[in-house]
Amino acid sequence: MINFENELKKFRPSLEIEDAEEIIYNQDLDDMADVLVGLLKDAKAEEMSRQTRIH
Repeated sequence: MINFENELKKFRPSLEIEDAEEIIYNQDLDDMADVLVGLLKDAKAEEMSRQTRIH
């Protein structure tokens, strides 16, 4: 029968998983916010362009 306590004592996390975890946590999470800010700037610039053509 498996002794879970002994198995847990022997457990060592995989280095690959630790590396992947570090890469995931260090990624820039502002990407979606940057996209939205860019879209708003483009929309505002387009509106300004339309207004200058009308006047």
